[in-house]
Amino acid sequence: MSRYLDMVDHPSHVKKLTPEQLVELAADIRTELITKLAKNGGHLGPNLGVVELTIALHRCFETPKDKFVWDVSHQVYVHKILTGRKDRFHTIRTTDGLNGFALRTESEHDCYGAGHAGTALSAALGMCAARDQRRSGEHVVCVFGDAALTNGISFEALNNIAQTTKKFIGILNDNEWSIAKNVGAISTYLGKLTTNPRYNRLREDFSHWLKKLPRGEVVSMLGQKAEEAIKGVANAVGLEHSGGKLDSDGRGGHGSAVLFEEFGLRYLGPVDGHNLDQLISALEFAKSCNEPVVIHVLTQKGRGFEAALKHPEKFHGLGPYDVQTGQTPAPKPGTPPMWQEVFGRTMVKLCQQNKNVVGITAAMPTGTSLKLLEQALPQQYYDVGIAEEHAVIFAAGMATMGFHPVVAIYSTFLQRAYDCIHHDVCLQNLPVIFCMDRSGLSANDGPTHHGLFDIAYLRCLPEIVGMAPANEDEMQDMMFTATLQNRPVAIRYPRGNAEGVAIKEQPAVVEIGKAEVVRHFSNQGGRKVVLFGLGPMLTLAKQAADVLAKEGVDVAVVKPRFFKPLDSQVHQFFGETAELVITLEDHVLAGGYGSAVLELFNESGIKTPVVRVAWPDQFIEHASSVDYLRGKYGLSVDRILRDVRSFISTGAESLLAKVG
Repeated sequence: MSRYLDMVDHPSHVKKLTPEQLVELAADIRTELITKLAKNGGHLGPNLGVVELTIALHRCFETPKDKFVWDVSHQVYVHKILTGRKDRFHTIRTTDGLNGFALRTESEHDCYGAGHAGTALSAALGMCAARDQRRSGEHVVCVFGDAALTNGISFEALNNIAQTTKKFIGILNDNEWSIAKNVGAISTYLGKLTTNPRYNRLREDFSHWLKKLPRGEVVSMLGQKAEEAIKGVANAVGLEHSGGKLDSDGRGGHGSAVLFEEFGLRYLGPVDGHNLDQLISALEFAKSCNEPVVIHVLTQKGRGFEAALKHPEKFHGLGPYDVQTGQTPAPKPGTPPMWQEVFGRTMVKLCQQNKNVVGITAAMPTGTSLKLLEQALPQQYYDVGIAEEHAVIFAAGMATMGFHPVVAIYSTFLQRAYDCIHHDVCLQNLPVIFCMDRSGLSANDGPTHHGLFDIAYLRCLPEIVGMAPANEDEMQDMMFTATLQNRPVAIRYPRGNAEGVAIKEQPAVVEIGKAEVVRHFSNQGGRKVVLFGLGPMLTLAKQAADVLAKEGVDVAVVKPRFFKPLDSQVHQFFGETAELVITLEDHVLAGGYGSAVLELFNESGIKTPVVRVAWPDQFIEHASSVDYLRGKYGLSVDRILRDVRSFISTGAESLLAKVG
């Protein structure tokens, strides 16, 4: 390990290094990030961009007394390295290793957990209000990205900061990227601030304050440069409306005020996010202010690694890569496509055939593979930024005009738009199609990204149809079928590679609410057991059935296809005929597909015991692989075999007592 990084085992050690040594520490940390993440992957680009910022934060503040709240928090790797976790950093995002996000249970230095964008400003303001109530005096620093400003929650928080507290430090980490390139008016506005530094109320105060510090005269050149720049950008910032003069509050005339100042926050910037002197001075100044401050920091995503600079979207978050070239391993020949790729290609095909089908993403064009649609048919593609609620209502509006909008959002992120799904789509019975990527586990990311709740939160809503394809050809059929409906449709599918099933040239219509019997009872003796495998869990059902059949069990396998509506005829038939029913789903037990089967059986008076194979009623941790977690929590062929064997040897009552 590098020399200066060796010296830092606690954030207090950062304060002992000289300014020159801090620069060397930054280089050491970049090397640590690039080399350690090469093995298992992770959020490399965002963390390379905040190295100096994180060092400056720990130089100026004292955690855990002072609080750092990170929006999304995928950029906390440097923070973890500096807060006593560097010896475990190589375990990040692996089984029993460090979490890839801030996690309160992992360290006292992680004051707030996160995984979704737009939450930091509200959480930090809540901490400030609590601090003010108890008069404890600690600093609260909120680090939020430019992409977070496309999220409505951020503006709800901005609206309340100035009237709630006098001490608030916000750091706008502006790298012009979320995961993909930022879109919309906010991105354009921040770009104008970046290219046209404007005079602001803090300039003069900041300059005088800096000159009181060691080397302040040199550092204050930041303010002088802003003064010079103002002469060339008067028109851009609106000073022409006041004859180039400032108002009494330090602002220009109409149109000149910075967005944050309109919310009552002092704005300072832009500041070079890779200049430690400037960062430390700005942070120290912010500590002295008695009103809320936002420091606009310009950073470079992927800084220090050429491959990450050239491909910032790819290196936002990725798997293993070669340190020298930045290349990621190519898929092995014959590897099935990713589920998301199947979705993206199908979208292109459907949009080519039907001009009323459009694709909508909330800042995830690559992650959802809607990038393929953007490239092929840009006029039928929309990226609304990190604004899931807006994406859903935007789709509802299009649906009222005869379109079939396809909203592609990860299952975990669609939770944020639940009211919109309910109130704006289902209540009005609009033909919006929800394609929920990452339904199931996102193993390396952990509980903030697992999509284990969508059946439960959608199944209770009237009008909606819920589907789960078992393979990629069926996914194409379901997407095509959804475009023919005049009601809301939700399609859930997992992360990772699909099943390797060939996709036919033209999709077929799937009958709504119709299950498919994959394997019938043989009626040649043996205890009768039926396995219902929803979506890709059908593979486990078929594997278990092959083993059980060799053991003399008369086993049937059913592909439900739908979690709403259920095929009551097929479910009732096997519920009445079988001696044991087992449901399999990549979802939590509570409110899922198995719960729907139990409800149907209860209403039908069917007494056959039902064993539900699903995720338990708890948040599932991160791990290196889906298979590991499925094995740990019993979503496996071995578990199915044990349950059936236990039923045969001891009876239903004993089995149900074990599984609940």
